[in-house]
Amino acid sequence: MEQLLETARAFDGVLELAPTEGSDFPEIAWGDHFFYYAPDGQVPQREQPYATIVTKNYPGDSVCDLDHPERWRLNIHVGTKLFVELTGEKPGDDAASTDYTATDAVLPHPMYRAQGWISITNPGPGTRMLVARLLHQAHEDAKRRAERRSAHQAADGDVDPVGDR
Repeated sequence: MEQLLETARAFDGVLELAPTEGSDFPEIAWGDHFFYYAPDGQVPQREQPYATIVTKNYPGDSVCDLDHPERWRLNIHVGTKLFVELTGEKPGDDAASTDYTATDAVLPHPMYRAQGWISITNPGPGTRMLVARLLHQAHEDAKRRAERRSAHQAADGDVDPVGDR
């Protein structure tokens, strides 16, 4: 996990939230990692992270069996097109036959597949290079979305609909 964290932390403008015991974040999030594009160091409003690392089962999300020692899961937003390329499935397809306990394999996210998320439990030699590429792409996609929002907000701010008063 440390190598993966080093990779993600090296991206320009990355903000990593890593809640710890006693922090202001809910206890369920302690020990997990959430990655955003946020060059100002502030968690973006109305924006989800582009990647997460979870170290335990969450309520309603236990099929990956993360409550066992040394099990953790990387989750990355890849969008519809790349989701199909990576999984051979459509995000909205039923995932009833997926073995979510598999490790070092790209799988549809057990909860957020419909939104174009994939998951890899315990990434290893089989996915290491792919993981670095997917994290970089997800970061760049988040950066482009943030820049579009910023440009749109700046354009809206330049227009005063009632004129100067």
